[in-house]
Amino acid sequence: MFDPTVYDNLKVAFENYLYDLDNLDESIHITHRRDQLEMASMSREFTLRFCLRDHAAITAEVVLKSSLEAIAAEILEMPDSHPGCALELRFGLVTKEPDSRCLDIQQMMQENWPDQRVVQYIHYIFGENPISFNVSASVYFERHVNEEQMHDIPALCDHMVHALNKLIMMHE
Repeated sequence: MFDPTVYDNLKVAFENYLYDLDNLDESIHITHRRDQLEMASMSREFTLRFCLRDHAAITAEVVLKSSLEAIAAEILEMPDSHPGCALELRFGLVTKEPDSRCLDIQQMMQENWPDQRVVQYIHYIFGENPISFNVSASVYFERHVNEEQMHDIPALCDHMVHALNKLIMMHE
């Protein structure tokens, strides 16, 4: 019989809540889903990207990662191990003013997740005079999450939707 891992349980919890926001509440639209097993390192990564229904230009992603070491420690019930997954939240948008926009995004992200590391990336095609820039902001959770944080998933997802709304207001 298959015994689900922490990764599997958290993935299903995120999927359930976010798909309910998509299908039942119709407040978001899920645009991409990926559940990848990296055969070389035997690691797993789950990504679920979504946007607000009427604002497809600004996206949010939940990224859940588990390493071979974490999965093995859990399955083998190794003493003193604390099974869990890495969690990252990503937000993406296109802007013509990356300098001022990134400062606003950084401040908003730090207000929403003050204890987490926030990193922003600006992407454009080298050699071209860019008219617009792709900006992505990632929130990295410093500690691993596990089933003890399962009850936090609805609030975290709602917080992401709230952050999307703030990004839309900043973008307009």
